[in-house]
Amino acid sequence: MPLAFPIPVLLLFGPTASGKTEVLETLFTGAGAFSLAEIVSADSMQVYQGMDIGTAKPSQELRARLPHHLIDIRAPDEPFNVGDFVHLASELCADIAARGKLPVLSGGTGFYLKNFVQGLPAAPPSDALIRRELREELRLRGAPALAEELAGYDPISAARIHINDKYRLLRALEVFRLTGKPLSSFAMSGQSALSRYRFLLIGLERPREELYRRINERCAAMFRVGLANEVQRLFEAGYTPKDPGLRAIGYHEFFEEDAAGNFALKTNLDEVEALVARNSRHYAKRQITYFASLANNDGPPIHWVSAADAPVERIRMDMEKLLLKQGQPVTLNP
Repeated sequence: MPLAFPIPVLLLFGPTASGKTEVLETLFTGAGAFSLAEIVSADSMQVYQGMDIGTAKPSQELRARLPHHLIDIRAPDEPFNVGDFVHLASELCADIAARGKLPVLSGGTGFYLKNFVQGLPAAPPSDALIRRELREELRLRGAPALAEELAGYDPISAARIHINDKYRLLRALEVFRLTGKPLSSFAMSGQSALSRYRFLLIGLERPREELYRRINERCAAMFRVGLANEVQRLFEAGYTPKDPGLRAIGYHEFFEEDAAGNFALKTNLDEVEALVARNSRHYAKRQITYFASLANNDGPPIHWVSAADAPVERIRMDMEKLLLKQGQPVTLNP
């Protein structure tokens, strides 16, 4: 069918263990569900192969009933960044819409979703020489020294970038050394995205105590079904926390490194489980804070719904409005 612009796109997001997969399954599978949808995963770690339990990938059975994209597309030692996500997700949304279906972006990586909605910074392309120099400086001086340097040039970017996010730290320094301007000074190119898409942003929220309980229960379940064995297989295949995939929460906690830089797996799994649960709770807290930045004055508002109160009917009404605005004769009960 001819592709009409703007393309309607549903974004469903929420912190880890908030219940996104359950909502997607209820909305888009089974009797009476809206079947004309495909999911584009907005999870920075579900892209990696062999990392199934720790990233809480949707089951193969669900993926057979409800198509999911951007899952299992990289080996754990291959990089995947926000630019890759925005490019691939844009292609997928166009393809899904051209086939008469609704693209649904769903996940917990707020940085990916924000840059899809608001656009990537219109910053210059990477400079290989400067990037090599910065990597060497990182090795010799360490991340804290480079973060302090960045704060002097670009305090806005420095406040946004976690000290462990080496890629974004080096990128911000690279842009300043290349242009003499802070990365935060470059305008966002999001207007093209806002003219290309008609967005519906649905955020799932739960009371903090309930969310933390669900995180603890999910973590315990992951260990029961074999997370330690999954990490063991990845380690035996040659992957370590030096690889992009195994830097994820649920994986790097299993490893210890000696003075020579050699990795080994920890033997006290109770301690590892407690650490994974704690780090997951901390991550959820950061997600909640970050999701609020998805909306800005020029963009679409966020519709917050309580995940604990069976939000499917509320989302269905919002979806119907989205599709009616597009002028598409699509029923939510095909």
